[in-house]
Amino acid sequence: MCGILAVFGAVDDALLSQAMTASERLSHRGPDGHGVHYQPGVGALLHRRLAIMDPGAGRQPLFGRDGGALIHNGEIYNHAALRAGLQAAGRVFRSGSDSEVLVHLYEARGDAFVADLDGVFAVAAMRDDDWLVARDPIGVKPLYYGRDGAGNLWFSSELKALVRHCAWFKVFPPGHVYTRRGGLRRWYERTWLEGHVDYRRDAAGLRERFEAAIDKRLMSDVPLGVLLSGGLDSSLVAALAARLVRRRDPGARLMSFAIGVDGDAPDLRAARDVAAYIGTEHHEVRLDLDDGIGALRDIVWHTESYDIPTVRASIPMYRLSRYIRDQGIKVVLSGEGSDEVFGGYLYFYFAEGPEAFHRETVERVKNLHFSDVLRADKSTMAHGVEARVPFLDLAFLDLAMTIDPALKRPLQPEAGREGRMEKALLRAAFADPADPLLPPAVLWRQKEQFSDGVGYGWVDRLKAHAEAVVSDLELAEAGERFPHETPTTKEGYLYRALFAELFPGEHAARCVRRWVPRWQADGDSSGRANPLHANAVRKAR
Repeated sequence: MCGILAVFGAVDDALLSQAMTASERLSHRGPDGHGVHYQPGVGALLHRRLAIMDPGAGRQPLFGRDGGALIHNGEIYNHAALRAGLQAAGRVFRSGSDSEVLVHLYEARGDAFVADLDGVFAVAAMRDDDWLVARDPIGVKPLYYGRDGAGNLWFSSELKALVRHCAWFKVFPPGHVYTRRGGLRRWYERTWLEGHVDYRRDAAGLRERFEAAIDKRLMSDVPLGVLLSGGLDSSLVAALAARLVRRRDPGARLMSFAIGVDGDAPDLRAARDVAAYIGTEHHEVRLDLDDGIGALRDIVWHTESYDIPTVRASIPMYRLSRYIRDQGIKVVLSGEGSDEVFGGYLYFYFAEGPEAFHRETVERVKNLHFSDVLRADKSTMAHGVEARVPFLDLAFLDLAMTIDPALKRPLQPEAGREGRMEKALLRAAFADPADPLLPPAVLWRQKEQFSDGVGYGWVDRLKAHAEAVVSDLELAEAGERFPHETPTTKEGYLYRALFAELFPGEHAARCVRRWVPRWQADGDSSGRANPLHANAVRKAR
């Protein structure tokens, strides 16, 4: 939705000028306007706006009745109910923006208000000499923080606004709030996050909660579309969204978007079939391999990551987002999170029992802000497009993450035991023959990671490029140049070197966490490295 930057401490005109310069590095996140609120000696709030809710009147910072000021990046899906309660208590609103409820809640409840929110957010607020910063439970919206040489605290949607101004900086942890007097503390608590679960013995209500998650994410005052790879997750999102849009307006037709190296790419073929089946206005974009290689530096700059699967998948998403923006679309729904919640990656077949499977799903969900949701946010927001991720809806997670892992875990067939496909519970929830949402070939399509699905030549081209530009000696001496998270392949070295040029120093490097599949022999993050994928490909041929 936007880009935010806040500075708290001994803020004067000189520091405000630095903050305004830093905020300009977030302009891609908010091309529709900017705003500043400054209170000498306390803090400054700076906002870059992507106008989605009430585009004409929802400018930020937002101001309350009692001297509060607030900036927000994200969407609050229960804002109408919160607004009604505040209005009943005498609060007056100046806009229809979902963000405006936050400043009134902050004035009324202090830092406790974050527990009332159903949505995604990075928010900073101040009132008198007090201030607050908070992040949503899963970290769907990015946020970093650091401290400059004079002791002032900085908070920003992206790392690039902090690196020139702070002596140190870190990733702001999801589900936490930071206040002037209380410091940093966790506000979002769930037993499943800590591994203590009274498991559900069935998946009752899974479909209903997911439909509700889609429905609330159709909230928008600007054109909205869907990303469609043709895999299970994006296809479920697209099919339900298309159905709900038509239910609201029988004449409406949702726009869907897919990308591939050529017309025969696995994702393009499958997406074409899904779009025809669900009746979207479908758009295809071709990824030129040389063009993709040429974008590597821009990708590392925007994603602020050197993680191999993040970089691989970000380039097609980045290119597709530029096309989506040019079609006048500002919001897209996407399928990130499902594989972490349901153990959809092929390596999950090798989990050492249900509890190990569950621990890995929890770990993946807790760290999504380093990988897929980071990619989804930053690849799209690079072009002023917001990605919404219904699989990470909080009510849906509370159900899906507490289902008995013995029911969720995929299984290879063995003597005396039938096999179970990855994400079988999710597939079965939408397999009602009386209400077919997707073609069976898509509903039961094997997992294909995005960077593979756009065309198998894409990852091969990246590896070949790295082999050509990184020498054997550079890789051999990688540990001396990069003692933290030392790259072990030439592809990894290439991304790490680009990152170090753009974001120098160990503090920046520690803001990245590499995604490595467990229980997979060579550690290659590509789904094609898994033997089950190779077997499936051989059978298909």
